[in-house]
Amino acid sequence: MMALESHLASLEKKHDALEKEISDAAALPAIDTLTIADLKRRKLHLKEQIEKLKTQVTRH
Repeated sequence: MMALESHLASLEKKHDALEKEISDAAALPAIDTLTIADLKRRKLHLKEQIEKLKTQVTRH
C-alpha cells in the first residue's frame, strides 16, 4: 500500500513538472507544435496512470 502511494506521489510530481514544461514551451515563439503535442501526450499518459493508481489505493 505504501509503495502505491509513493509511486502515486512520484507520478504526480512528474505530471506537475510536465505541466510546467508545457507552459514554458508554449511561451517560446520558436517551439514547434509537435513538441508541445508530445509533451501533452506524455502528461495525459501520466494522468491516466495516476487515476488508475488512485483507484487501486482507494480499493485497498
